[in-house]
Amino acid sequence: MDITTKENSGITIIELNGNVLGGPDATALNDVLHKLVEKKKKKVIVDISGVQTMNSSGLSMLIGALSTIRNAGGDMKIAAPSKKIESLLVITKLTTVFEIHPTLKKAISSFT
Repeated sequence: MDITTKENSGITIIELNGNVLGGPDATALNDVLHKLVEKKKKKVIVDISGVQTMNSSGLSMLIGALSTIRNAGGDMKIAAPSKKIESLLVITKLTTVFEIHPTLKKAISSFT
């Protein structure tokens, strides 16, 4: 999995690409999030448009990310899941936990 971050209108966008399977990827994402918290970044979008597969460890990774950001007084939203990943989020009922937007543009506008 590759992780990249960028800023757009005061919102931090974390792009995940590849397979989200936890393990070392979870540690890398956690490091990115803690750096954002230190910089007082409170608006975060995780763009998962480039994610091909995700397992339970990957889902746990996203839940941990949400907890980290919310504990710091911020909010995190998920953008652009593929149909496959969206169905995984529905089956696991994580659509009740995460605010999920069909596109990155809609996720960004939801913060304004």
